[in-house]
Amino acid sequence: MTVVTHSESETGELGARLAACCTAGTVVAFFGGLGMGKTAFVRGMASVLSPDAHVSSPTFALVNNYGGKPPLVHFDMYRVTGWEDLDTTGYYDYQDQGAILAVEWSENIETALPPDAVRVTFCRLSETEREITIEGATL
Repeated sequence: MTVVTHSESETGELGARLAACCTAGTVVAFFGGLGMGKTAFVRGMASVLSPDAHVSSPTFALVNNYGGKPPLVHFDMYRVTGWEDLDTTGYYDYQDQGAILAVEWSENIETALPPDAVRVTFCRLSETEREITIEGATL
């Protein structure tokens, strides 16, 4: 499905809709450049999965665990360049524990994504509009 959002809040609302479909072990893989709305989308997911969480981009921390049942774990794979880097993020550990993973910069770990990962691709249409394509989930 492809949706055009017109604001950051609409992008978050779409994330909330997707979160309602997620179960333990779901991997949501984000594709798209800087400033596309990936973190806003995750903020929307957290509003459903872990409402008390303060969502921020994990750019420097690489991973943020927002809690919840199952926990929502937010990754930034921008600086991940190899298997060793990926392993140090805890990606596989969180996956094995049944967390819901929200993975920014999935382009960098494409071969490590499970076959059933939900793929969310962002395309900038204007300063505020985004075309967001979701594959692998029905909202």
